[in-house]
Amino acid sequence: MLYILAEWLNFEGFFNLVRYQTFRAGATLMTALVIGLVIGPRFIAMLRIRQGKGQPIREDGPQTHLAKRGTPTMGGLMILISLTLSVLIWMDLRNPFIWACFAVTLGFGLIGFLDDYDKVTKASHKGVSARIRLLMEFTVAGIASYIIVSQINTFVYVPFVNDFGVELGVFYYAFAAIVIVGAGNAVNLTDGLDGLATMPVIIAAGTFALIAYLVGRVDFSTYLGIPHVEGAGELAIFCAAIMGAGLAFLWFNAPPAAVFMGDTGSLALGGALGAIAVATHHEIVLAIVGGLFVFEALSVIIQVVWFKRTGRRVFRMAPIHHHFEQLGWSESKVVIRFWIVAIVLALLGLATLKLR
Repeated sequence: MLYILAEWLNFEGFFNLVRYQTFRAGATLMTALVIGLVIGPRFIAMLRIRQGKGQPIREDGPQTHLAKRGTPTMGGLMILISLTLSVLIWMDLRNPFIWACFAVTLGFGLIGFLDDYDKVTKASHKGVSARIRLLMEFTVAGIASYIIVSQINTFVYVPFVNDFGVELGVFYYAFAAIVIVGAGNAVNLTDGLDGLATMPVIIAAGTFALIAYLVGRVDFSTYLGIPHVEGAGELAIFCAAIMGAGLAFLWFNAPPAAVFMGDTGSLALGGALGAIAVATHHEIVLAIVGGLFVFEALSVIIQVVWFKRTGRRVFRMAPIHHHFEQLGWSESKVVIRFWIVAIVLALLGLATLKLR
């Protein structure tokens, strides 16, 4: 909104700053952070009153989690409000990538909200059936993929190699949708401890803010040998909005959490990262930067498949963060060590930009 106004005023005076994506990224982060911190206390109080008993806690989970009964969920709505308002203020809304990412973020947020609402109203941890949820997710991801692919080619670029990619043709639409849905559900599975998913999402968003900025610049992308995507630089601002909204939420989600983000937040944030990775042609790099989320998802898949085949478990409990809890690690130790892993993986992901 401000960018279009500044352009109409020929970027004179203060509005000259709005011309620069780096300035708008910083401004977006701060805007989302302030909005989140301001609305947080009243929003949490409202959720507590409306939900009563809060998010249902699994009886078969770690016993330490039973103390969290009564904590309200759907805190992801705070993230979505902060993110949406800051993006509408600072981004160039004529950019099609923005609307693709918005479609995924808000669409997945709505799906997560329906799941959370079902859990709270029925006092059950089951929620919406997996088949219906996946159908809705792939519908949203398919729409976003169509918008994104209309602006880019259908190559999957391989990290560590200069300008080398595999042409998928029409199959790229399915690939893009799988990346988006997979990212959304991987983050969702990671969101099992206070602050566990939030900080790695912030770290991944910060990493992709830099990647999006570089990909959107012809000079930098040519120098680094990475694919250039015209208009992708605006996504750095979208990533900054995720970071600001995430930091504000983490203020209230820090142990002991005053609110859980629920599927409303985790699905939306994961899906947004997937959409950004597709738009910047860094889908494989997302698997590195978001390796923590991949590991969490794989632990569940391995546990389920192995148990169905042998009747035995590979891990004491899945997702993998519960396994470490069962080994005697405190919740804070698991969370902080997983944050460290997320930082290391982010650095490895950034290394792919230069090691070619």
